[in-house]
Amino acid sequence: MRLVLVSAAVLIDPDQNILVSERPLTKSWAGYWEFPGGKIELDETPEQALIRELREELGITVKPQHLTPLTFVSFDYAKFHLLMPLYAVRQWQGVVNSKEAQALQWVSLEKLKKIQLLPADLPVIPVVERYLAGG
Repeated sequence: MRLVLVSAAVLIDPDQNILVSERPLTKSWAGYWEFPGGKIELDETPEQALIRELREELGITVKPQHLTPLTFVSFDYAKFHLLMPLYAVRQWQGVVNSKEAQALQWVSLEKLKKIQLLPADLPVIPVVERYLAGG
């Protein structure tokens, strides 16, 4: 099975809301919500990939020291295996904007539990809950 390496972020605003983006109709799992991020390219670290992806997708600048490792996801999809380091991000420069025509929304933890997240993102919810609670 093919291995896909992806780096993703849980962006958290001052009100403890979390940013999610909707997968466009042109991609698999269209209509599902996910944490921002993307594929790690050859010769990139997960942190470099995430900083690049956040700039390309959302138009924000994140410094490496503002990436807090949260967890990683190892998940089998039908056609590939996903390995995804996940970081919490509370500080960035710029205004979050959709640069790739994807819908974005800031959601509370309670709403995060109710929206249609990608299957690989579902196990992250308890980790985010502990992080927001200070644990």
